[in-house]
Amino acid sequence: MREIYRPFVAGDDPDRDLRCQDAMQFAFDDLARASVAAGWSERESLEAMIGLAEERLRLMGANDDSKALLDVLKKMLQAPAA
Repeated sequence: MREIYRPFVAGDDPDRDLRCQDAMQFAFDDLARASVAAGWSERESLEAMIGLAEERLRLMGANDDSKALLDVLKKMLQAPAA
């Protein structure tokens, strides 16, 4: 798989998401081709990549929610008893 180049724009750049897509394009194509070469259809391969990405995003959200809940619980435990 081809290398993904580093970001060359600031984190608040409005086109950063597009630059990330540009950086990943060739590696993405390589992964799709490798999956097809292994016997999966292109549609199956792309749907699997979308599913994996969605699951990763769900896990990230769940981790963020868990962290926020733990922060609230820690504050509650540190607060003086009434």
